[in-house]
Amino acid sequence: MGMKGKVALGAVVGIVVIGAVSANAGNNGDDNGKSGSDKGTSASAGHDSDGKKTAKGKDSGGTKAAEKKVAFAGDGEFRVGKDIKPGTYRTTGNSDGMCYWERAKDAKGEMDSILANDNVTGASYVTVKATDKIFKSNGCKDWEAVELKAKAKGTPAARMAGDGGMFRVGADIAPGTYRSTGNTDDSCYWERTKDAKGDMNSIIANNNVSGTAVVTISASDGYFKTTGCKDWKKA
Repeated sequence: MGMKGKVALGAVVGIVVIGAVSANAGNNGDDNGKSGSDKGTSASAGHDSDGKKTAKGKDSGGTKAAEKKVAFAGDGEFRVGKDIKPGTYRTTGNSDGMCYWERAKDAKGEMDSILANDNVTGASYVTVKATDKIFKSNGCKDWEAVELKAKAKGTPAARMAGDGGMFRVGADIAPGTYRSTGNTDDSCYWERTKDAKGDMNSIIANNNVSGTAVVTISASDGYFKTTGCKDWKKA
């Protein structure tokens, strides 16, 4: 279990809609809140030619990268409560879907051990619960701890990269209605979630899209995930 590029439990990531088997699995507890993050934990941002801020879901280098506080490496199997603390973590700058993470209830390495998992392009958040036993990470960039209760600094972006991964609502991106155009072959997948546990119960809504995609992200949403889409702009 947990090899690079491994397909997430249940289905290929991003080929699901609500009512079908999710790319993630399991059910475990509640998140600890969705208030804004501090500097160094929000998605890095660039600017389009018109000067508007766009959440990229990857490190931009320079000062922000230097300020990043690494909690643990992107490769390894970690005992929760011993090697790593329970909490919410974030990894950025991943490419080609080669980053794989897994929350597990034991160290048996069996399918039944998996609580939730995912393959990641761009950024990803995950909440590791105190009741989890093992957290696995392969092929990922280093993980940093996220201060969920810290006040957000700056203005959340009104645009985001279509393959940027996972964004915190109210910290990385602003709530509102977003539009992505020019998608083909149902390769665009989006997901609204209430928390970062990564299991089926986290999903509020999701879809695979060809052509134009329109989604309203609520202020009460925890995160928004986008994979294989064209860039999103707030309508």
